[in-house]
Amino acid sequence: GSELEKIYKKVDEIPFDFVRRRMSVVLESENGIGGKKRQLVTKGAVEEMLSICDWVEYKGEVVPLTEEIKEEALEMVRKLNEDGMRVLAVAQKNEVPPEGVFSVADESKMVLMGFLAFLDPPKETAPHAIKALKEHGVEVKILTGDNEIVTKKVCKEVGIPVQNVLLGEEIENMTDDELAEIAERTTIFAKLTPMQKARIIKALRTKGHVVGFLGDGINDAPAMREADVAISVDNAVDIAKESADIILLEKSLMVLEEGVVEGRKIFGNIMKYIAITASSNFGNVFSVLVASAFLPFLPMAPLQLLFLNLTYDLSMASIPWDRMDREYIEKPRKWDAANIGHFMIWFGPTSSIFDITTYALMFFVVGPMVIGGSYFLLPAELKAQFVSLFQTGWFVESLWTQTMVVHMLRTEKVPFIQSMPAWPLFLFTMTAILVGTVVPFTTFGAQLGMRPLPLTYFGIVLIPTILAYLTLAQYVKTRFIKRFGTLL
Repeated sequence: GSELEKIYKKVDEIPFDFVRRRMSVVLESENGIGGKKRQLVTKGAVEEMLSICDWVEYKGEVVPLTEEIKEEALEMVRKLNEDGMRVLAVAQKNEVPPEGVFSVADESKMVLMGFLAFLDPPKETAPHAIKALKEHGVEVKILTGDNEIVTKKVCKEVGIPVQNVLLGEEIENMTDDELAEIAERTTIFAKLTPMQKARIIKALRTKGHVVGFLGDGINDAPAMREADVAISVDNAVDIAKESADIILLEKSLMVLEEGVVEGRKIFGNIMKYIAITASSNFGNVFSVLVASAFLPFLPMAPLQLLFLNLTYDLSMASIPWDRMDREYIEKPRKWDAANIGHFMIWFGPTSSIFDITTYALMFFVVGPMVIGGSYFLLPAELKAQFVSLFQTGWFVESLWTQTMVVHMLRTEKVPFIQSMPAWPLFLFTMTAILVGTVVPFTTFGAQLGMRPLPLTYFGIVLIPTILAYLTLAQYVKTRFIKRFGTLL
């Protein structure tokens, strides 16, 4: 140990708390005449320390702590704070009882010994990270136990606008509603206790904000538990790490912005899959209901329907790798079940229009043209061929429309011109379309009850239907965005 540890022995401690904002130790040493002497040494926040000091060691002498000396000390501390330094005051007193229990009451009539100044500069990446977060619609607020002067200095260094400053003592006198109103407009909260930090987080959440809190100390744990997302660092105290949802392993704060962007991409692609698949299934169910009411046979055989869904779902497996438009990533997004419902109601029936058109063309035009007569006038053997042709025609049209519309609905822009899909999505969807179009010409297709489609099908049904559907889907999409403000 050090030389001081040989001279002094710690016999008691009055722990730190966030109201006093100081802590004390009782030290015992030899008094030089064969006995023991004890002294109380206290350190803490400057204002709170000055309130318990009656004396000061000033220019080598212990003199009364006058208002003039106090002002001089506060001015010096203010200048240090303005330079971004955190300052602690240190005091001691020798008139300590030799025995007994020590308490906060003993922290009085002390001698101010001096100040300790610490420079804790922000990380080099902090200004860039804060700017990047702001560009993505994330507002950064500072919640700290430090005083407002040093906090303002740090905020200026990292690029956080000092719009309003709220102190812990002011928060104590506010109701939760008042705090919620003011918290939205405030960027700096200083001289806070841990529970005040938690109150601020709760107040912001009651206003509908999604709040993340980055902390590394014991005093941050209550706020971390209150936040939607608690973030800590790998060298934080254990309780902070235990309270955290995310622990940053990288030293750069830019990882926060990267996490926000990646999270929004994942959320956007999840919304794509849910919205597009739900509306597609809704449209298919609606189309089958219409067919069951008007057709004398099933519009698609069960095995064909299973193969259609399997092919479509495999193509949708590439959506997690799709890219999101920059405009989507720039703003925070929330889960909105109502929007999924609107999406289904608008886009589901849109696809059904063209399913019903396909029914009509296959039943009244292509079927009679290829098989050689109207369904009701055909013998049983030719009726079976008619049904097979009809089902194959709807299978191919349904797969094309379901798969191609993904490209229309994955972006608010014009697909392939203003917004390109990621390569995995493009390749998977094109492969699905190719497989679905070729299958009727194979023995596997025959086992599913399909038959080869004539060229007239592609000219009369498929190509006009796809072009008309994609055009209408783009129009409905622009109307949907105008009506609801967003697509996904």
